[in-house]
Amino acid sequence: MLSSVAPAPAPSARALTARPVRLYDSWWTVSAAGLCAVLGLTAALWLSAHLRTDAALHTAALFVHLASLVLGFGAVLSADYHGVLWATGRCSLDEVLGAASRLHVPIWAGLGGLVASGMMLHPDLGSGLTLIKVALVLALTLNGLQAGLLSRKLAAATGPIGRGMLAWGGATAAISQVCWWGAVAIGFLNSNG
Repeated sequence: MLSSVAPAPAPSARALTARPVRLYDSWWTVSAAGLCAVLGLTAALWLSAHLRTDAALHTAALFVHLASLVLGFGAVLSADYHGVLWATGRCSLDEVLGAASRLHVPIWAGLGGLVASGMMLHPDLGSGLTLIKVALVLALTLNGLQAGLLSRKLAAATGPIGRGMLAWGGATAAISQVCWWGAVAIGFLNSNG
């Protein structure tokens, strides 16, 4: 007896095309981005030691540096505030993730502006405080990269958020705050020293 089951349709060209790799697909992609960030920061430090700016360019770089601080750190404070609202039951996780998603661009633009303008501010790379600030910026960058992976995992969660994810989110926010406030404090001390 012959079966009346129709053969499966051939897969479409779209189904055969692999999806491009995205930044927050896995720890491997985040690690690769982290390596690129380390190399980028290293290049920025090398450039800062070799760039010479006149007074007008130095003043413009200082303005961009301060504006980037307002943009990036302000967006981080807003994202963390939404996290506190969720932790206290005043908004949903979807609202937090939506706000954080919309704030990624200003956060990264602010951080990029700080690094680019900082190269032209003649940082004293022989100063211990400056090296601590560079380490804080690197930690901030790597923390921001893994925060994107955390956001993706939180968005994909189907049940209640477990203690591990809560601890991961709390540690991410704490590291972010320590790095931003530490870099701001060192920048203030360096500008008055």
